[in-house]
Amino acid sequence: MITKATLADIPALNTLINSAYRGETSKKGWTTEAHLLEGKRTTEEELTEILEDSKNTFLKFTENDQIIGSVLLVEKGTQLYLGMLTVSPELQNSGIGKKMLAEAENQAKALGLSSIIMTVISVREELIAWYKRNGYTDTGEREAFPQSEIHITISAEPLEFIFLEKLV
Repeated sequence: MITKATLADIPALNTLINSAYRGETSKKGWTTEAHLLEGKRTTEEELTEILEDSKNTFLKFTENDQIIGSVLLVEKGTQLYLGMLTVSPELQNSGIGKKMLAEAENQAKALGLSSIIMTVISVREELIAWYKRNGYTDTGEREAFPQSEIHITISAEPLEFIFLEKLV
């Protein structure tokens, strides 16, 4: 079941998102960033700030009272920004990600927005190909990957974001 996350969900969301993107547990899934980045993907403080902003919606996919998927949706003008699409590493490739994308499209349509946009790290070719199979196109726009204490680059290749978009 897909519903809106609340502040009470922050500890579970934090654990899920970090387990899917970074560290050893993320290597069980195909969407890991562990070979590119060290550190955490997010923190409880960041998730609290996100949830407290009325322009943001965090959706959670729950099964047997456990959050096994999530996605951040942010209203940006006429577009909906999609970020932190997460599926538990053990459950990746089971259709949950596609269901989350479909719900994001429903949200964009309900808000009367024209498209969904997102950024993906350029070297994540398999992930970019998955989004393209799901109707997203490369806009050609690029942005440098941010450096911080949270996102510690260990990739030999320079990282940048590419922008993907899907009209809804």
